[in-house]
Amino acid sequence: MPAAFSPAAADALQRWLDHLRALDGAAGHTISAYRGDVAGFLGFLQQHHGEGQGLARLAAISQADMRAFLAHERGRGISSRSLARRLSSVKSFIRWLSDREGFDASHVLAARAPKYQRKLPRPLAEDAAQAMIGQVGDQAAEPWIAARDAAVVTLLYGCGLRISEALGLTGADAPLPEVLRILGKGGKERLVPVLPVARTAVDTYMRLCPFETGPAAPLFRGARGGALSPRMIARAVERARMSLGLPATATPHALRHSFATHLLGAGGDLRAIQELLGHASLATTQIYTAVDAARLMEIYESAHPRA
Repeated sequence: MPAAFSPAAADALQRWLDHLRALDGAAGHTISAYRGDVAGFLGFLQQHHGEGQGLARLAAISQADMRAFLAHERGRGISSRSLARRLSSVKSFIRWLSDREGFDASHVLAARAPKYQRKLPRPLAEDAAQAMIGQVGDQAAEPWIAARDAAVVTLLYGCGLRISEALGLTGADAPLPEVLRILGKGGKERLVPVLPVARTAVDTYMRLCPFETGPAAPLFRGARGGALSPRMIARAVERARMSLGLPATATPHALRHSFATHLLGAGGDLRAIQELLGHASLATTQIYTAVDAARLMEIYESAHPRA
């Protein structure tokens, strides 16, 4: 914490972070990002006003202060996307603080985030996703490692899991049930149907795995028996991508995007897909409608006789 912060401001920031961690279940990297965003804002205010920022000073933040902060960040070359995230963090902190200290936070909350073009996910085509699973399952020299990699990738594409969620499974989850209970971001639980092909892939891996897996032990093991690193799956997918001639966007997370996009293209309900992915907001899931529309436009432009 910068020395310029008053003890009261430092304490308020820490209490807010503790609140996010305890009540909202925010992940460690999220807490770190929030801390950096708000600490940067408080540091700016100290330099801007030439004094430490106590609670009374934070309660008196003006529109001019917010405009100066946004202009300062722009001048440092911060992207619109990053600046929008920082402003969101600041608003969240000040809103929380104003609720407890009883001051008007409207000048902070009224600050407008810069607009930015949100990048669309880059899913794989259905045949490319299937080829990826097959290639990953063929390329490792050790049969059990090949089966392991194929099982993980199948869970990413067949169930829409994040790689952290797949690697977070334990021996207690095997054999996989028809419906899997997943603990996702923010400690939120969701139920995910498990396709027979995914259960078969995990069963094959379990049969070949040379390590005993107790209920509390990681389901997916590294070569020496420890928990499997996400980096190892990323390397397996990268190797398969290069063998298949797929673009650099064909990553493990792209398989999760592919799960959502292919479900939507097959007529899946948007809210049901939101539940399957574990998105807190429907707006996050709605990005896949743009992906599907973009794909249809590409087909139209390449196939229409007047294109």
